[in-house]
Amino acid sequence: MELFIVILVCFMAGAGAGIGTGFAGMSAAAVVGPMLTTFLDIPAYEAVGIGLISDVLASAISAYTYKKGGNLDVKNSLPMMLSVLIVTVIGSLVASFLPEKAMSSTMQFAMIFIGLRFLLKPVTTTKEQMAEISRKERLIKSIIGGCFIGFICGFVGAGGGMMMLFVLTTFLGYQMHMAVGTSVFIMAFTALTGAISHFAIGGMPDILIMILCVVFTLLWARIAAYIANKSDAKTLNRVVGIVMIVTSVVILTVNYIKF
Repeated sequence: MELFIVILVCFMAGAGAGIGTGFAGMSAAAVVGPMLTTFLDIPAYEAVGIGLISDVLASAISAYTYKKGGNLDVKNSLPMMLSVLIVTVIGSLVASFLPEKAMSSTMQFAMIFIGLRFLLKPVTTTKEQMAEISRKERLIKSIIGGCFIGFICGFVGAGGGMMMLFVLTTFLGYQMHMAVGTSVFIMAFTALTGAISHFAIGGMPDILIMILCVVFTLLWARIAAYIANKSDAKTLNRVVGIVMIVTSVVILTVNYIKF
């Protein structure tokens, strides 16, 4: 029975994380961490590490799917990715000195707000409009946004993908599909850096739970990314908004159950 519960929780966590990653470019740790700490009593820091390592392959397969559809901006995303990677390590180190908690409620309310933004004010930017932003302006905004996103990802273990999508669409003028594809591309490297930092600082997690979460998250991310890449911008905006809001409500409920 215990093994069944472990598999069931990991499946549910992987499904939520994979759908969030494939559709909205969210961090898998946003779902996996709270689920593991609440229902399997996994220490919070360890759960975040499992969530981040689950995010690596899920984000990578999602990015590949978006790239096949021509919705991935590798060249212009590199400055943001480098700043995210560097600051993620700093955020992870700072988090290791703080009391355990799965994820700040403030982050969940922020996710609900951003989800509503995509529902009520969809991103309608075209790829032609994206090209109008100057290279210098894009570079500065990418580095500043990357530092902010990296600290969130390393410190909280979640929220980086959500904030990245927000930064890419709102401040860098990315078209919706391109923003999600670029977000998951960066998150694959960010999650790997964060996971290595967590494991180096806190030790290796439960291997079975880690493998289950990685496999289930990868499976659902592949399905979600395939569907999202085929959807029009308006539909994707709605799905992203709904996924963010539902995920936040579920996590807030999970945290309430825990405490």
